Amino acid sequence: MMNVGMGSLLLIVFVALLVFGPKKLPELGKAAGNTLREFKNATKGLADDDDDDVKKDKEVK
Repeated sequence: MMNVGMGSLLLIVFVALLVFGPKKLPELGKAAGNTLREFKNATKGLADDDDDDVKKDKEVK
């Protein structure tokens, strides 16, 4: 993974404030959080399904 230092993080936040403005930024953060939560839940369901399949295969053998 990338090494993002404090200076880089501040620069990213500053540019985001300039591009989107202070009123729109919280809405974008909320949307990004919801997207990540949905992705996490969807992939968790896929991983659980794979685990169930492996358990069923072991029981059959």
